Amino acid sequence: MPLKMKELVEQTGESKSTILYYIKEGLLPEPQKPKANVHLYDESCINIIKFIKYLQKKFSYSISEIQKIFENNSFDFQNSFDSLIQSIELIGANSDKRYTKEEFLKLANISEGQLEDYLKRGYLTHSHFTDRELESVAILKRAEAANLNFRLIDAYVKYAKELANLENEVGSNLLKDDTKPHNQRYELLFDLILNLKPYIFNGYTVNEHHRRIKDEKSI
Repeated sequence: MPLKMKELVEQTGESKSTILYYIKEGLLPEPQKPKANVHLYDESCINIIKFIKYLQKKFSYSISEIQKIFENNSFDFQNSFDSLIQSIELIGANSDKRYTKEEFLKLANISEGQLEDYLKRGYLTHSHFTDRELESVAILKRAEAANLNFRLIDAYVKYAKELANLENEVGSNLLKDDTKPHNQRYELLFDLILNLKPYIFNGYTVNEHHRRIKDEKSI
């Protein structure tokens, strides 16, 4: 059901001037104008505004950065879990710049065979190449130079694949549950995957480190 500006302000907690700014910047659709001085806004604007506020609050994203997310995704709040994954990929990226394979091989200083091996073993998760992949290759090369046992990295890959399947399954089911507003379900998924998951994983690593130090001191 189309909304008047007053209703949109009440349901989002956003000011009229900010909403008009979002429209001007292309983040919200233009209102319908059935007659003079009557502007009606699509109901989807509620979720979009709340999502914009969420990105600003959680990730300190600027309007121009949010525009890129919207431009690079056919983002639809009624769409599947795939839209969320695409947005997470963008949020997690360090740079929008992409390199050709030839540029990447030269910058990373690796052979095409090494690259294919990293991709096959799951150490690189994308077939496109950005600064994030360059950083990952640099870490892998340092690990190889230190003769590191790659059991740890292989375990990362194994459990990451299992978690990815579970996250998609849980995420898809959550987005189908219409007992909660759609934007709240998206926010929950973002928080689970981007905030709670690394907190739990890193927390256990730190706790194990402290436990071992304590055990050594007690000997």
